Amino acid sequence: MSTITETAVIGAGAAGLIVGMRLAQHGERFELFDEHARVGDSWRERYRSLRLFTPRPFLSLPGLCIDEGRFAYPTGVQMGDYLERYARHFALPVRSSTRIVSLTRPRDSRFRLELENGDVVTAERVVVTTGAHRIAVVPPFASELDPSIRQLHSLDYRGPEQFAAGPVLVVGAANSGTDIALEAARSSHGVTLAGRHPGHVPVDIDTPIGNLLAGVFISRLRRMTIDSPKGRAMRKAVLTHGVMLVRNKPAALDRAGVVQLGRIARVEAGRPVTADGRVVEATTVVWCTGSRPDLGWIDIDGVVGPDGRPVEERGLASGCPGLAFVGMPFQYSVASETLMGMDRDAEYVVDALSRAPRAAVANA
Repeated sequence: MSTITETAVIGAGAAGLIVGMRLAQHGERFELFDEHARVGDSWRERYRSLRLFTPRPFLSLPGLCIDEGRFAYPTGVQMGDYLERYARHFALPVRSSTRIVSLTRPRDSRFRLELENGDVVTAERVVVTTGAHRIAVVPPFASELDPSIRQLHSLDYRGPEQFAAGPVLVVGAANSGTDIALEAARSSHGVTLAGRHPGHVPVDIDTPIGNLLAGVFISRLRRMTIDSPKGRAMRKAVLTHGVMLVRNKPAALDRAGVVQLGRIARVEAGRPVTADGRVVEATTVVWCTGSRPDLGWIDIDGVVGPDGRPVEERGLASGCPGLAFVGMPFQYSVASETLMGMDRDAEYVVDALSRAPRAAVANA
């Protein structure tokens, strides 16, 4: 089956839904395509103990407030349910359980999307919102660990039942890593957390005053954009090392008995070894070592760089009119891949695409 639409939005997570709402405001004809069975499943599939750390004023998507308490932080499941409600509220046209396997652009023609079921969709414009964290990144020496050591990545972590009996090593000391380390400690495992401390927000966000102060801090981060030298420097740091700790503090790790070490540099005799030569004994290793977008299905020259990230300027694909991205890391600010920053980027992208001459979009 072949269908035609003005704009195809790939992904119906938070970024995709915001793009859809903005397209509807412009009176555009569009459709969202998502591989999950239900809107919000990408949040429901995350580790069960996950709690967001964005204050509610920055957490809600435009046009519909999330129905949690003023100072509450939703779980991943609650966030997924909210996104499903958002899609219903705005009657967004979502085609679920639909995986895009190829995006091409034949010369002097519209974009061509091939679906896993064999259907084809043609579109004048495409906005990719499939998320920044789809493919796990682990160090090359991970394959050298003793086969008896259980390995998993934070993308695949759901709960402590996945740990083997015995000590747990969590590699990567940012937000996911500290969440998992604390959960492992609460489950009576000896825990080692390895990695560079990324810094932390100096307030307790789970108190009303901390919640308000976190909002002030987030507002400042949101204003840190690629328009300034300081913002460009932060972009490089964030893309390399990730963001600072928001909820978890080093003192909480100490109280839980988590042993904190430097980075894991190599494997010797099947065991992980730190940069200063310390051998770490573990029956489970959880790699919280980053992830990257999955854009291998985009078969258009020059759109995806060697690092697997899109080649774009404020979300607009360089050299490919009509193609855009929303929800990528530091697309415009440190908030770009977060709920508090997606709308600004989505509004910019949709406005730019809507202003572009249709003939130029279709035939560029």
